[in-house]
Amino acid sequence: MAAAEGLRVRDVTVRFGPLTAVDGAGLTAPPGAVTGLVGPSGAGKTTLCDVITGLRRPAAGAVLLNDADLTRSAARERARRGIARTFQRSGAAGAATVREAVQAAAARHAMTREQPGRTARDRWRRRFEARRDAGAVAEALLARVGIRDHADRPVRDAPTGVAGLVDLARALAAEPAVLVLDEPWAGLPLRHARALEVLLRDLAEEGLAVLVVEDEIEPVLGVCDVLHVLDDGKVIAAGPPAEVRADPRVRDAYRAGPPVTTCRSTGGDGRRSAGRRPARR
Repeated sequence: MAAAEGLRVRDVTVRFGPLTAVDGAGLTAPPGAVTGLVGPSGAGKTTLCDVITGLRRPAAGAVLLNDADLTRSAARERARRGIARTFQRSGAAGAATVREAVQAAAARHAMTREQPGRTARDRWRRRFEARRDAGAVAEALLARVGIRDHADRPVRDAPTGVAGLVDLARALAAEPAVLVLDEPWAGLPLRHARALEVLLRDLAEEGLAVLVVEDEIEPVLGVCDVLHVLDDGKVIAAGPPAEVRADPRVRDAYRAGPPVTTCRSTGGDGRRSAGRRPARR
């Protein structure tokens, strides 16, 4: 049996009227690795993630997961196939507690995933058994992402960083093959930020394809195996993080001056400098 190839994005172009937001961009996020997608604000990263997860249809290009072409598939189908995503703002709303939000995601996955069984009755029985176990799954995920102490707190009242980790736990409840994380360190205190780095490495070692999206290079240097840098909608560099960081094209993309963040892996606080060039739209 051929090895799984993970997520492959080929020559994706997205236009908004006369504006080309993503221009022939491509990347690969293989299983067992943490892949970084970085670039200045306005470079097209979120738009490319929207294409990957099915929220936006590209004008050209393809999105593939292993041997399946998902380019024309809806977001729901891509989630069923194993692509999960977190957003910059938490998707959990209402008065649900942290525990309830994660348990609901686990229960939904239990009822929608494919189950083995010789008959439809067997499969339904397995689904309901899995849904019954959603509470235990949620408790384990809360512990794994480090927010069990916030379990009884309403998500809407949780700090920004905790809300982001709730979304991560909800994404993991879907047992994904590909995990797309949009600025996962935003709002996290240093202790949680370092724990998240360890968790992402552990998830990759378990076989997940992890794609981390950030504005800056520095926060992801200690966690990514490969970096892709997007600028003006184009991938201008890709490869090992240290080599990408030293690439003159990348330095030019961040030409506002010295690094604007400090790598959390080396003990910095991750604060951003105000000395950035204006975002391009």
